[in-house]
Amino acid sequence: MARRTALTAAETDEFGRALDQLREEVLAGRGEDDARYIRRVIAVQRGLEMGGRVVLFASLLPPAWLAGTTMLATAKILENMEIGHNVLHGQWDWMCDPEIHSTTWEWDSASPAAQWRHSHNYVHHTYTNILGKDRDIGYSLLRVQSEQRWHPAYLAQPLYNLALAAVFEWGIALYDTEIEQAWRGEKSWGQTWAQLQVSLRKAGRQAVKDYVAFPLLAGPAFLPVLFANLTANVTRNVWAHTIIFCGHFPEGAEVFTEEQVEGETRGGWYVRQVLGSANIDGPALLHLMSGNLSFQIEHHLFPDLPSNRYAQLAPQVRALCERFGLPYTTGGLLRQTANVWKRVIRLSLPGPV
Repeated sequence: MARRTALTAAETDEFGRALDQLREEVLAGRGEDDARYIRRVIAVQRGLEMGGRVVLFASLLPPAWLAGTTMLATAKILENMEIGHNVLHGQWDWMCDPEIHSTTWEWDSASPAAQWRHSHNYVHHTYTNILGKDRDIGYSLLRVQSEQRWHPAYLAQPLYNLALAAVFEWGIALYDTEIEQAWRGEKSWGQTWAQLQVSLRKAGRQAVKDYVAFPLLAGPAFLPVLFANLTANVTRNVWAHTIIFCGHFPEGAEVFTEEQVEGETRGGWYVRQVLGSANIDGPALLHLMSGNLSFQIEHHLFPDLPSNRYAQLAPQVRALCERFGLPYTTGGLLRQTANVWKRVIRLSLPGPV
């Protein structure tokens, strides 16, 4: 459960005003450099994908298969993390580019963009780490906090978390339909089936593209291309799972009850984002390939600011946390990943961490 902080109501409001000021400074400073950044990333991503698929036509040769698969996996990671996730957050809507806009972008993922925007942008980012409100606490599948009631089914969670990593995009697509709410009678099965149909259509298009169309285009290299697409997708899924879990479930990330956030102010919402998130230390390449979700704290504070600005904001946010006596949880990728898996394994058993 969330530990008490030393912040008074006045300090909480002051903390919120300081973060609002940082936000306004970035909003006022957005411009051509930012637009050039996202367009360059998109150009690189599309070049990698096209190049990878062309090289894979020669994938009967092992070096071509390895090069093409690496290019395709890198392209899928960039599209999913730095481009798709952030475009769908509305980070680039200010450009008024009809192609790079949250309402028109459809990403290379099994999840339909519209459903994901609701479950992620609204539900998760509004109710971050509130038990009973934030469905991303364990994704209705895992026990990742001591406060979640234990059930014998959790004994196998290290195994099904490993399986979830491999099929992460498909798991999220199913998760976004909120089937468990229909079981509990919180919404109708008709509404759930309508959402599931949308997800199945999107997932079907993804499967046909990667596992039928492109392999068939490769002719005699059908099987190597099929395996290359499978490898690229699994690589992307495992990477996305790792980055997202490291930002939400390592040691130091806290959860809250609905009672604790009753009457929450904007400053209190900011405090909850800091306490419930964790960063990943690393070089610029790590930040790019993680969609800048290695700055998970900054992302939760400012989900609609351009992702390329999080590195600029991080030292200022950390300084504010130190000034107000708030923890700023961060660590290297290996350390955070080990923390997550330690938690998943320990909480598969009864009792607290």
